[in-house]
Amino acid sequence: MKFHHLAVEGPIGVGKTTVVELLAKQLEAETVLEEWSTNPFLHGFYDGKHGAAFQAELFFLLSRHRQLQELQQRQLFSQATLTDYMFEKSRLFAYLNLDDSELLIFDKLYALLAESLPRPDLVLYLQAPTEVLQKRLALRARPEERPLSGEYLSELNRAYNHYFFHYSATPLLVVNTADVDFVQHAEDLDDLLKQLRNMGKGTQYYVPRAR
Repeated sequence: MKFHHLAVEGPIGVGKTTVVELLAKQLEAETVLEEWSTNPFLHGFYDGKHGAAFQAELFFLLSRHRQLQELQQRQLFSQATLTDYMFEKSRLFAYLNLDDSELLIFDKLYALLAESLPRPDLVLYLQAPTEVLQKRLALRARPEERPLSGEYLSELNRAYNHYFFHYSATPLLVVNTADVDFVQHAEDLDDLLKQLRNMGKGTQYYVPRAR
């Protein structure tokens, strides 16, 4: 694999962490996973508690920054690493969840922290229709995600699609995951690995064959 740092991104429920863990086994790579379960403000955000969105986004921002700083230090002498997020995710969610006064503060802190962080060598963007995301969320049944509405997921999906439509910072592989199952079908994962190994510069799109 010619990429040292691969970041996997996509909306809630698309299967980022699963793909990272499966690819890491095949590539004998390390993983850096989002610490979502340690965020003490997440329940308040999902329940609509006043101020919880700002607290939750700041917690995620600082947590991601710490993890990626540690990754930058390790990369001087370690093997390939896969992450299930990009630092830019913090800004995308902030613009979706925060009001203007909160964004003013958030943006200043984000700009300060982003300067020193490593950029991935390749980004894998996993796509799926909103109705597919809803089904996958129902299957994994995390209690804190129950309040998530279809409207919110749809808005989040649009935000991700807009962001990656204009993305050009690194090579980007966009994968439609609506009709694949990387867990149950090894050939789907093998085909994804083939696409990653053949990646060059720019953006490429991969639509797996429907079953």
